[in-house]
Amino acid sequence: MERHFTVTGFLVDGDRTALHWHRKNQMWLPAGGHIERDEDPVQAVVREVREETGVDADVVSESVIHDFAAPAQLPPPMLILVEDIAEGPHEHIDMIYALRPVARSAVLSAEFVWVSEDQLVANDPVALASCGVDVAIAEDVRALALEAIRIVRDAR
Repeated sequence: MERHFTVTGFLVDGDRTALHWHRKNQMWLPAGGHIERDEDPVQAVVREVREETGVDADVVSESVIHDFAAPAQLPPPMLILVEDIAEGPHEHIDMIYALRPVARSAVLSAEFVWVSEDQLVANDPVALASCGVDVAIAEDVRALALEAIRIVRDAR
């Protein structure tokens, strides 16, 4: 099976995270994409979040950074998923990260919406502005969004 290495970034601002309606997959998703050649996963997720949301962000990790100078250390993802992709077919080895905006008040690109922790906990559907329909967030996305909010909150 062909495999691609990808990253997903849950951008968290306070008690909310940024999601967009993915037309191809027909679901709410955070920013993400393929890791480019000569790019490490942290560089990739920061780039993908910036390109897709318009927000400069930093990775937040629960892992300890050790006190040695070499070799270089990267914060680990909060989870790694193996996702079956019908096209090809192939798999994505997807590294999931929590991020927070560098600037105090993050302004999202028009494709993204802020979804609050309360909405996620209540499993409230999110309004799809283009057609006036409310669509539920997939259970895996909802669970990981809540985990990302917790990680960023605990890192303060």
